[in-house]
Order: sequence, then C-alpha cells, then structure tokens
Amino acid sequence: MLKLSLGPILWFWSKQTVYDFYGQAAEWPVETIYLGEAVCARRRELKAEDWFALARDLKACGKDVVLSTQTLIESEADLRRLRRICEQHDFPVEVNDQSALQVAIRRELPFITGPSMNIYNVATLAVLAKQGLRGWNLPVELGRDSLAQLIRGLRDEGLALDTEVFGWGFLPLAWSSRCFTARHYNLPKDNCEFRCLQHPEGLQLRSRESRELFRLNGISTLSGARYDLMRQVPDMADMGVTTVRLSPERQGMAEVVERFDQIRRGIAPAADPLQLVEAPPCNGYWYGQPGMALVPGNGDAQTTGFQGGCGPA
Repeated sequence: MLKLSLGPILWFWSKQTVYDFYGQAAEWPVETIYLGEAVCARRRELKAEDWFALARDLKACGKDVVLSTQTLIESEADLRRLRRICEQHDFPVEVNDQSALQVAIRRELPFITGPSMNIYNVATLAVLAKQGLRGWNLPVELGRDSLAQLIRGLRDEGLALDTEVFGWGFLPLAWSSRCFTARHYNLPKDNCEFRCLQHPEGLQLRSRESRELFRLNGISTLSGARYDLMRQVPDMADMGVTTVRLSPERQGMAEVVERFDQIRRGIAPAADPLQLVEAPPCNGYWYGQPGMALVPGNGDAQTTGFQGGCGPA
C-alpha cells in the first residue's frame, strides 16, 4: 500500500510547538517522518541533539525517521551543522543541496534526495543509486507525465528506489541568501529578531488584484495556493509511486492525514476539496500547467518535551 510521510517543518515554530506537533504525529497513520531545519540556519529553537532525541522517540513509536538538511548552505557554520547530522549513522538523511549530497556520499550514509534537488532523468538516479541513494522526491514543478517516464526508466534499469511525491501543502519554490521576512520589517538578516516566529504559516504576498501569489517564509518563497493531490493518490499508486509527502502545518494536519489515509485505502473522504485555512487549492504542475492552476476534478495544556500517546523512548 502507498505510504504517507510528513515532510520537514518548513515554518519557524517554537520548540514546544514542535514537540507538541510530533507528539500528535506519533499517533497518526504516517509511515515516515522527516525531522530537521531545512530552511534557515538562524532557526535554532531545536539543536542537533534535540532533533536526534526526537528521532529516537519517534522511531520507538514505530515511525521511519529521516533527518533533513538545509536547502541553502551559506557558511562554514552551516557546514558544521550539516556534518553533525551526517556524523550519526542511526538514521538516513534527506539531502537538499549538493553540499549535503557530497558529505553523505563521503560518509557512506544512506540518503534520500529532497524535492529541491534537480533530478530530471534516470541517468542521474542511476549514478546516485551506486553512491547510497535509497529514495528520491520528484521536483515539485514536474508533473504526472514526467513522473511516469522516470518510473518507467527506473524499471527498465532495474533500480528499486522509493519514489516520493509532494502531495499536499504550500509548495517550496525558491530560496535566497536574502531574508524576505526581515526585509519586510526593515531589519538586517543577521538581526532579524526572529520575526518568522510571528508568522507560523508565512507572510502572504498578494497581487494588486488581491490574488494570493506566494507565501514568504524567511529566505524561502512558497506557493500562495496549497498544492492538493488527494484525488490523484489512486493514480499515483497505480503508477508505482511509493510515498506521498504531506507538508506540516500547525492546524488541521490530523484531518489532512486522515483523509489521505482514507483515500489510499479506497475510502471516499467526507469532504472535497480539502480546505482547512484560507488558501486556494492548486494542482497545475501535476497536469503540466501553471502551478497555481486548479484542474477540475481535484479533491478540493502547557508541557515540555516530546508528548504523545506513545511517549518518549
């Protein structure tokens, strides 16, 4: 059966919010959970040891855990944090840029490529498979036709790699050395006052016609519309997709997971489309159209530490 995964948290949340979120996620029907800071090095609410401890807790709850790396490496300090993640051998890593890829290969650490990696052909996957690649994520701008071609190519090459597709959430589109949130507040990047904490779902950027175009999230730009491939899950399963990725949000994720779990089991979800907060749905990339398009037929108490029914290890 098709698996579900929770991607890394792309927003800046407080440490307790993160613990509370994963305490609930431990009980959700997702097989894989990605942990770690994938966006900005200044987001240090959780240190490396905190992520490792959380990974062990979730593994004890029966989850497959993958440690995610930063998407944009800008300094020696970033490299040190990257090396720290790759020093451990208890969990595979999600590599999100070429620096992480090279470090993981040198350390002979099993790895998965994230959706930010530019993988567009089977030849690239074949080379990486010889160097420790276990699975790969389809770049978010590619659609069904490209995916089908890549999966056929993998089969022709005899490569047994897990194929993962970003199926729900705001699409991570671009990263910059400039922090857009700090600039919004007229603050320098190195003295941003951690304003991203005030925007747990990003800053909305609208057009003059009041259409939501993007979500600004520190150095990252995401889609203004929420990608929703819930109704395409059966098609993905038939194609040979291994995992559908759901991108975490603070509110409504239990319902999101439940509905994706229902549809992968052949049960029609109760509501359609899936709308939890103010944001239009989109699925254009899947059909080879502009990403913000919606093609008809798409399914529209204070504590500390890790808290969940499974409990810490």
